[in-house]
Amino acid sequence: MTDFILNLIAAGGYLGIFALMVIENVFPPIPSEVIMGLGGIAVARGDMSLPLLIAWATAGSTLGNLFWYWIGRRIGYERFRPFIERHGRWLTVDWPEAERLQRFFVRHGQWVVFVFRFMPTGRTLISLPAGLTYMPLRRFVLWTFLGSTIWNSVLAWAGLYFGSNFERLQHYVGPAAIAITATLLLSYLWRVVTWRPRG
Repeated sequence: MTDFILNLIAAGGYLGIFALMVIENVFPPIPSEVIMGLGGIAVARGDMSLPLLIAWATAGSTLGNLFWYWIGRRIGYERFRPFIERHGRWLTVDWPEAERLQRFFVRHGQWVVFVFRFMPTGRTLISLPAGLTYMPLRRFVLWTFLGSTIWNSVLAWAGLYFGSNFERLQHYVGPAAIAITATLLLSYLWRVVTWRPRG
């Protein structure tokens, strides 16, 4: 996989980075940590400019996230009511709670979107509820762009710092991502076991 990404970066340059980041956010087979880390290595080798790398990657991230945002916006959260009423146990949400979450997202969704851009898991999926709750497009794009810029910059600088020893970066990022995913999974299981519908 690493060789594939390096070959695509070498062949496509900044457009290759852009395409990979779009794909990673639509269907994430390749984590952005790897893409941007290897992009940072390309900067260390003199093959790329760091500002242009970050700019193209952030443009790709933003476009990729718009895919899930528009799907959510086309559906709308109201259509989920029969599904939530039938499968609320596994969603750990009943309809009144879903409406409260919708109101919360309308008021504070920009901060949720921004913070989730730094999460190894859920970074792409947060775009779906943003669309479902009809978050204004300009606000979504702005906070997605800002969060993605910071995240991509951190990853690119890490790749630049570690240079050819990218495995050292993976040594830290991999376990951190696993730990966060395990914590979220255990939290979900605990909520399923303890959740009771209101009324």
